[in-house]
Amino acid sequence: MLTRLIDLCLAHRPVVLVVAFVVAVAGVLSFQRIPFDAFPDTTPVQVQVNTVSPALSPLEVERQITFPVEQSISGLPGLTEVRSVSKFGFSQVTAIFADGTDVYLARQVVGERLTSVRLPDGVERPSLGPATTGLGEIFQYLVRSESLSAQELRTLHHWVIRPRLVQVPGVAEINTWGGYEKQYHVVVDPERLVAHELTLDDVANVLRRDNRNAGGGVLDRAGEGQLIQGRGLVRGVEDLNAVVLASVDGTTIHLSDVAEVRVDHQIRRGAVTAEGEGEAVLGLGFMLMGENSRDVSERLAARLADVQASLPDEVTVTPVYQRSDLVGLVLETIAENLLVGSLLVVAVLFVLLGNLRAGIIVAAAIPLSMLFAFSAMLQFGVAGTLMSLGALDFGLVVDSSVILVENAATHLERDRTGRSVREIVRDAAVEVRRPTLFGELIIAVVYLPILFLEGVEGKLFRPMALTVIFALAGSMMVSITLMPVLASYVLQRRRNRVGEARQVGLGRLRSRLRRLNPGRLVGGLQRLYRPVLRRSLRNRAVVLSAAGALVAAGALVASQLGAEFVPRLREQAVVINTVRMSGVSLAESVRYGTRIEAILLEHFPDEIEHVWTRTGTGEVATDPMGIELSDVFITLTARERWTRGDTQDEVVEAMSATLQGLPGMRAIFTQPIEMRVNEMVSGVRSDVAVQVFGDDFDVLQAKAAEVQRAIERIPGATDVSTEQLTGQAILAVDVDREAAGRLGVPAAEVLETVEALGTRELGEVFEGQRRFDLVLRLPEAHRTSAEAIGSVLLRSSAGVLVPLEQVATIEVVDGPSTIQRVWARRRVSVQANVRGRDMESFVTDVRAVLGTIDFPEGTYPRIGGQFENLERARSRLLIVVPLTLLLVFALLYLTYGRVSDALRVFTGVPFGAVGGVFALALRDMPFSISAAVGFVALSGVAVLGDIVLVSRARHLEKEGRPPRSAVEEAALGRLRPVLMTAAVAALGFVPMALNTGVGAEVQRPLATVVIGGMVTATLATLLVLPTLYGLTARRATAGGAADGVGLESGPP
Repeated sequence: MLTRLIDLCLAHRPVVLVVAFVVAVAGVLSFQRIPFDAFPDTTPVQVQVNTVSPALSPLEVERQITFPVEQSISGLPGLTEVRSVSKFGFSQVTAIFADGTDVYLARQVVGERLTSVRLPDGVERPSLGPATTGLGEIFQYLVRSESLSAQELRTLHHWVIRPRLVQVPGVAEINTWGGYEKQYHVVVDPERLVAHELTLDDVANVLRRDNRNAGGGVLDRAGEGQLIQGRGLVRGVEDLNAVVLASVDGTTIHLSDVAEVRVDHQIRRGAVTAEGEGEAVLGLGFMLMGENSRDVSERLAARLADVQASLPDEVTVTPVYQRSDLVGLVLETIAENLLVGSLLVVAVLFVLLGNLRAGIIVAAAIPLSMLFAFSAMLQFGVAGTLMSLGALDFGLVVDSSVILVENAATHLERDRTGRSVREIVRDAAVEVRRPTLFGELIIAVVYLPILFLEGVEGKLFRPMALTVIFALAGSMMVSITLMPVLASYVLQRRRNRVGEARQVGLGRLRSRLRRLNPGRLVGGLQRLYRPVLRRSLRNRAVVLSAAGALVAAGALVASQLGAEFVPRLREQAVVINTVRMSGVSLAESVRYGTRIEAILLEHFPDEIEHVWTRTGTGEVATDPMGIELSDVFITLTARERWTRGDTQDEVVEAMSATLQGLPGMRAIFTQPIEMRVNEMVSGVRSDVAVQVFGDDFDVLQAKAAEVQRAIERIPGATDVSTEQLTGQAILAVDVDREAAGRLGVPAAEVLETVEALGTRELGEVFEGQRRFDLVLRLPEAHRTSAEAIGSVLLRSSAGVLVPLEQVATIEVVDGPSTIQRVWARRRVSVQANVRGRDMESFVTDVRAVLGTIDFPEGTYPRIGGQFENLERARSRLLIVVPLTLLLVFALLYLTYGRVSDALRVFTGVPFGAVGGVFALALRDMPFSISAAVGFVALSGVAVLGDIVLVSRARHLEKEGRPPRSAVEEAALGRLRPVLMTAAVAALGFVPMALNTGVGAEVQRPLATVVIGGMVTATLATLLVLPTLYGLTARRATAGGAADGVGLESGPP
């Protein structure tokens, strides 16, 4: 069939060229439509359920809100884990579903279950978080002004800036963080209230009842319909002051008689500081799930620029974090790798082929194969990312074309029959069609098992495998169809070259290439190789023993490498998680954040572009932190400007040392995407976390402290910290029902008074299209201390004034600040980052120290974090790698039809693996999933040279040559294609292995493995394989072994 296809293409050459042109145009159009991103979104399918209840402590939130919500969503199809956070006045339950679950279906079924949840009176109904992913935070910007207050800035952002940005396609939410949310406060004076014989409930009822409009239907008058509307909405402070609360003996009591009405702000749960200059307002843009972060980020930036033009001159809006910046840097790294790799491949082709025409033909396979891959990527929904495009090696893409064109050029040089160029090219293409096709198939097949990886590793590497398979499919079709056609048009016999070179403007370049004399180069290599080959064939035992020792040494080195999940992507941004004591005030957290920013800007002026701090929780609680927690975000300048370090790791170490002496704070360094991936996948923000599960807070805290002390002693442990459980001071007002009943004070009035110490929502005040909350509260004088609260006067049923302290017990108690649960089990995490060593050995040490700690019954530890991904990926690789090797061997058997030949070629796999192991060890790289994918790819690439050599040796044997003579002649005669195959495969990965750009660290292990493996695999092809061939072929001949059938259709 392949022969007929080649004949058909050569018979209709213009049609083939037209089809190739159409495919190229389709590829260009597809490239323009492919979404590009920095990194695949690896976060699981999840739905957040948020519930707000300002009056409940963490324990009450857990008991009355979190537990019912958890129970209501349990048992949903595809549900894999339920995590929850209970804080003062807030509950967040996160439902995580199996990969492949439709997120909108998940949101629908969760929403349906929530309708049946019974919650306490006064608690808002649970709401679902934005329809975004853990990596949805793609755009952050600061709103600042020297003349407007923080409250005015927040109002401006919420009602002017935010509405314009949420209209951008692909935006899920624009979250407001920092500033003061405007409210209308009715500050009631308890003494004046008692003097007028009113209660807080009286004031609340009047304001709720009177602050509204009413419709009275339609009045038909003289044929005209007139709408009847009663208007009672208050429009500001004056309207509120005029509200009548009661009338006593003809005298009206207005709201202003018992309260002060003023414009104030909501009790804050978070704040933002920026650039060391104090508070600011931060806008945070979330991307809809399934959208492209680069496109949405760029659209948000463009819309924000339009909004800036409509704002007052004194207001500035500054983007400080754009995901598109990271995407651009990563794409630059990818483009540099692909460009330099392609140039290296083309250079090798020109040098070793020594034929400019042949080199140009082969080089044409690179863009054509890539354009075909772009079309397939668009059709299959594969985005262009660091993982999908960053692992492409043009050496692999052109391998089959190299062999075909090299064989055609060789035939044309040697042919003396007078046949046409088309006939000679046809015979050359048919001669190598089978080994080249199976070589491409082998490389493609080894990537197929990667498609069956699951979880995070599957989301990371499936796009890469698909892209490589698409490019190889394009390369395969190009080599069988277009390459013979181009060769028949462009290649010429040797006797015509001189005159042609004089007639064409490229003659000077050709003459320079000819002076390189590739024939002399290859001849020189053959002269060096011949004695080494013959000595190897004479000393088979020595060669095979040395090969076996090399494999054994590789296995020994591999056992010492250590392991990690994937190398850390340097995002050109840093996040410092700062933790202070529970119970710290928001004002103190703001002061501390500003101080940290100022210190960093002072010591790192050349490295920091922007620095801002997010404390507590934003308007939409996607990240429920307490006010004792802050995230300091730092975007870095271009690396060329850095003076405190050459790499991001060095800069981070310097920053850590600078902040180390700050009292009352722990700092944990991470990165924006890394932090979110860790948090969404495993519920923690660090590399490794020991989660201690149990019920008793005191036991959990004690055992977590033991675990922390043990981990701190392990080498490589940094940023070791324990989640704070207790330390939140609570001023508890417990109603004394006996005393309240005896004194005639209803318990409900006591609780209403306590509620008014905060804010009690009564409705809204409209200012045009804008609306602001109307709340009831007590004066600050009654909120300064427990004594002040206890002195608040209540009126009994007998009209007697009773202090609050006489009907309630008021005391300060220590309670939990945050309650974390997994599957309804309380847990506390001891977190640590790993520096200077591999993840696997670190976790081994952690397990060892956990074995020395005595955990009581009902309390147990579990290791989480990135290591969970590594263990899951390793278990999958234990299936994927053997399956890959089996597929490679099966294809080799189909190629040759004899087990002995398949085994000979298969020896390239272990020898290639040895080189990959040694390369990792030399570069001090641990084993990672990136390296594992490199080994999988190497198992296909390493046999290409073996296929070329064995195919030629078998062909010579069929002509009657003895096995030793056949393999020696094959090794010498096919030295150039073997070297070219290895060189283009290895050199295509060299830029990836050496690049230091943003994102290069993720692909570096893969490239290192392939380069090192190709070195040893090529040595094995040239030395070990001929030795094995001569040995096994002689034994097979002596034993009367039958010839195989794999290559009977044509000469190899």
